[in-house]
Amino acid sequence: MSAEIDNAGATATIEAGRSTATVCRGIRGATTAAANTAEDIIEATHEMMRALIALNDLRPEDVVSAIFTTTVDLTATFPALAAREIGWLEVPLMCSHEMNVPGALQKCVRVMLHINTTRSAAEIKHVYLKGARPLRPEWAYSDELIREIIGPVP
Repeated sequence: MSAEIDNAGATATIEAGRSTATVCRGIRGATTAAANTAEDIIEATHEMMRALIALNDLRPEDVVSAIFTTTVDLTATFPALAAREIGWLEVPLMCSHEMNVPGALQKCVRVMLHINTTRSAAEIKHVYLKGARPLRPEWAYSDELIREIIGPVP
């Protein structure tokens, strides 16, 4: 038996006690740029975004917003430009700097995506690449595995 519920435009289906409601979830990503150049920041961000998109089967219309941060040593460009270049033209994007904590990882680009999904929190795939892998080892992907997932960098 299934039932449809519409609560202020949010639709949910309940089947055999399991809800398939659309909810807003966060997806985290982090990587490092080789240097403080626009090219390196965009390249690192492109790779991270392509991995997040592939692993979570994201479409631009599923993305509520994205907040990008960089460490204070990355100033050559906005990492959000990489999201615009991959077609996220209607997604609200914001860039900021991380706190400048002594001894923290440098040349790091991070993203927090907010998405509408029916997936559970356990089904979300977070992505930590390159020098950011030690920040969240349980979410880390090797360069080789990322090449298999997203293919060669264009």
